Amino acid sequence: MHICNCPPIWISGKLVKLTIHNSTTFRLLWKGNWFIQEKSCKILSLIVSARPKNQDGVLANGEASNSKTKLSTIDDVLKGLVEWLCTQLKKPSHPSRGIPTAINCLAALLKEPVCRSSFVQADGVKLLIPLICPASTQQSIQLLYETCLCVWLLSYYEPAIEYLATSRALPRLVDVVRSSTKEKVVRVVVLTFKNLLSKGTFGAQMVDLGLPQIVQSLKAQAWSDEDLLEALNQLEDGLKDNIKKLSSFDKYKQEVLLGHLDWSPMHKDPLFWRDNITCFEENDFQILRVLITIMDSSTDPRALAVACFDLSQFIQHHPAGRVIVNDLKAKERVMKLMNHESAEVTKNALLCIQRLFLGAKYASFLQV
Repeated sequence: MHICNCPPIWISGKLVKLTIHNSTTFRLLWKGNWFIQEKSCKILSLIVSARPKNQDGVLANGEASNSKTKLSTIDDVLKGLVEWLCTQLKKPSHPSRGIPTAINCLAALLKEPVCRSSFVQADGVKLLIPLICPASTQQSIQLLYETCLCVWLLSYYEPAIEYLATSRALPRLVDVVRSSTKEKVVRVVVLTFKNLLSKGTFGAQMVDLGLPQIVQSLKAQAWSDEDLLEALNQLEDGLKDNIKKLSSFDKYKQEVLLGHLDWSPMHKDPLFWRDNITCFEENDFQILRVLITIMDSSTDPRALAVACFDLSQFIQHHPAGRVIVNDLKAKERVMKLMNHESAEVTKNALLCIQRLFLGAKYASFLQV
């Protein structure tokens, strides 16, 4: 049996000496009934989150902690606990308490670097994403808050940020902050945005998802939390700087890659197409291929209409537009959309087909 002794900590006004018995604790976690599992999990989380932190081999109370065995034992406890919590998120032992209990403990444990590492290695980040959704009842609001708190803690950890960048986390967080009226939920999501703003393409995605307008709306509300107001101001300034840095084609590219096509001004701006037409050749015509994929897979009539229109614009402005679009097998996709139930889609599909058959020489005479 491994025993991990922690220095005394204060609990409810009393100085308590805590000892973790590894094998006993984990036997209770994995084999006990739900009541015992829940209590064991919360006690372990309390011990871990309350223990004095190790800095340069010295504990907060001044005791030396040079023993590698002691440190590795504590890390083993943390890793085992994180594994059990991930299991609860995948297949909860209790139908209504399993997931809330796991999230509650993770919100305390993810302050620990070793827990963040173990959680990411266990592929736990993806288990949080489905839980990021607008909530109405008090119980679901608390679960949402603690889930967003976990994401905020992970936003300080680079490997977790890399995963968040490839998931649906950001659109879901935007939906939450757009609809939530609970101050603590809004605060933790805004702080998460602030952390992610300068990372990779997050800033551009936030702009495309309409976050600048949402921030303006949030600032107009009466919040009592000064930290939230300060964070909103900082986020607004950061988004403005991001918009200035983005070229018009960068914005367009992000819009297409995210699949959030709408009639933003650049689509119908002849200058945009003339200035940026060669940019469409990048990465083997990646943007054109994505537009064609949107035609195949999207159920949004607006996105389909804009995709058809953009393809017609490419045909008109690129010297080899008609040949390139034909080589990408786009004609069949556009032809199918000519029978779409939306008049907006059929109108722009027809325009695209006409330009495809007429070529650039005569295409400029066609109007939308």
